[in-house]
Amino acid sequence: MGKKVFNVTKSQKKIGPDFKTLISFRDISEPKKQEEKIKYLSLHDNLTGLFNRYFLEEEYKRLDTERQLPTCIILADVNGLKMINDSRGHSEGDRALRMVARILEKSCREEDIIARWGGDEYLILLPKTSEEEGQKICMRIKENCSQVKEEYPISLSLGLVVKAYQGETLSSLFKLAGDRMYDQKALESGVVKSDILKSLLKILSKNSSETEGHARRMQVLGNAIGKKIGLSRSELGKLSLLAMVHDVGKTTIPEEILLKPGGLTPIEWNKIKQHPITGFKIASSTEEFVHVANLILYHHEWYDGSGYPYGKKGKEIPLLSRIIALVDAYEVMTSGRPYRDPVSSEEAIEELKRNAGTQFDPELVEVFVGIYEEKGELYKFL
Repeated sequence: MGKKVFNVTKSQKKIGPDFKTLISFRDISEPKKQEEKIKYLSLHDNLTGLFNRYFLEEEYKRLDTERQLPTCIILADVNGLKMINDSRGHSEGDRALRMVARILEKSCREEDIIARWGGDEYLILLPKTSEEEGQKICMRIKENCSQVKEEYPISLSLGLVVKAYQGETLSSLFKLAGDRMYDQKALESGVVKSDILKSLLKILSKNSSETEGHARRMQVLGNAIGKKIGLSRSELGKLSLLAMVHDVGKTTIPEEILLKPGGLTPIEWNKIKQHPITGFKIASSTEEFVHVANLILYHHEWYDGSGYPYGKKGKEIPLLSRIIALVDAYEVMTSGRPYRDPVSSEEAIEELKRNAGTQFDPELVEVFVGIYEEKGELYKFL
């Protein structure tokens, strides 16, 4: 328990023929605590506990003296935060921001001032610091990021500037730090986002039936159809990539829904139906996967227009999405899922035929059936 604080007042009151001194005590502990809390919140970022932008701007004014020179400023930006928010939810994104705050505290010195500048940006003020020392701190931040053991990588792009003489404003220094940070981000961000997506696929494989084996079998089946209908090498490569990442949007869906053995509730089914949109957002964030983002979006549309998320129909659905929908269904039927037992290849083929023209492109079903009749067991040519 904290110490109680009392306000003491004295007064005189006439009691009988004499005046007596009265002392009164008033407990002001709670108002004092409230005042301290309000002051703390006005200077700190509520999410990370670091100083906020207002505090750092005021502190810069205070430290803007010749005896503090040289002063370094580091602008740090979290790589791939939008991707983490889209794939794992904003609570996970907030956790990543708190992790970054702790990394910065660990990497900097006691006298350095670290603030959350806003969104996914942090600003660090380093008084009496040379450029060489500032670079060492940047390297320490990078090293500490690389040592974080998470399911996805934590990475920061950094921009360092040195204030060598008085008169340079915080805004001009911030702009220069931003330019340098974005130059670094252009080099690093694509690799980091690609690494995040690959990490998400590993998480999905661990938490659901969407395993690497499932994707590999889909690649083989899709490749067989693609070659039969004369797809170019570029389109075959795109189809192979789509088979690998088509269900990445399921990373936002709880494991208990993905592995539920019984029927889904309407709320659970609505969550499932959102995964093509989520997958589209995730893939759109990365240069390596952006060219299949649209294909992910439409891979659960039905040929008759009764699919999701947008009810596209027929040739409105991209060809590669139609191929993936077909081989995905065959692979799920023959491999089984927690909610259904596996069936034989013959039974799966008959199911595809029954749904030709409704769920599946009838021309592609015909091609697929032809491959099956030619090869027998489809996986024999794995």
